[in-house]
Amino acid sequence: MAKFKLFTEQSNVSPLSRLWRKFKSNHVSLVGLWLFIALAVLATTAPLLAPYGINEQHADALLIPPSWHEDGDVRFILGTDDLGRDVLSRLMNGATYTFGLSIIAALMTTLVGVLVGTFAGMSHGLRASFLNHLLDITLSIPSLLLAIIIIAILGPGLMNTVWAIIFALLPQFIHSVRNLVVEELNKDYISAFRLDGASRWQILVRGIFPNIYERIVVIFTMALSLAILDIAALGFLKLGAQPPTAEWGAILAENLGLIYLAPWTVALPGILLFLAVLSTNLVGDGLRNVLKERRAD
Repeated sequence: MAKFKLFTEQSNVSPLSRLWRKFKSNHVSLVGLWLFIALAVLATTAPLLAPYGINEQHADALLIPPSWHEDGDVRFILGTDDLGRDVLSRLMNGATYTFGLSIIAALMTTLVGVLVGTFAGMSHGLRASFLNHLLDITLSIPSLLLAIIIIAILGPGLMNTVWAIIFALLPQFIHSVRNLVVEELNKDYISAFRLDGASRWQILVRGIFPNIYERIVVIFTMALSLAILDIAALGFLKLGAQPPTAEWGAILAENLGLIYLAPWTVALPGILLFLAVLSTNLVGDGLRNVLKERRAD
């Protein structure tokens, strides 16, 4: 005789498990997730895995094409640049600078953005009006242009670039979190929570955050995608990482004059930038679709 079950299996699954079950059903987003994880692992372990040093030169191997080319050398799988440096080693270490620092910048932006955005959403009166007008002013400036303005104040350099990107992404992140908090505060369950005698802290921790943390993750992926592009763009403009730092945007700028003589020195970092942004956007789109389906249910 079959046992009586009061709850279905789906209702017993945690929200994160249901999120993962729906997410992995989207195979394109799942491929983007594995690519994202691979880039994150590469950014962490690149100094240990790279076959040569970042700036190690080989005087007898200048502008050698990738190893699958008839003039290639198996010692240098992706070839060398005009100074005899191994392209593979530089691109692997570039993942640490471009992708790794972008993750750090996006995480710091998320932490500060959630704190300030929550404060802005919970505020009323003059404070809320001041924060809203300040956000409106800063949001009218594109993030890359705002980062360039901050770099002009702080000076060029890789770490200054990270700080510039954090400050450039903060207004958009704060605005998004504030809207999420205000949206939840206007719902009926929050009113019932207040009538039940809950404090503002209890409303925030037990009512608002459990219902918006998934959307904060989506906003984080969008901020990460912008951070990758901004770090590479500032490096390409020679405002960010300075040569001979092996940052993907700086590598592109450094080898731009070799685009006809040695196209692999320009194409390969461009392909990696494309894959990094693509994987991040695929993960973000997958999460966004899952959340949309969940709200529809």
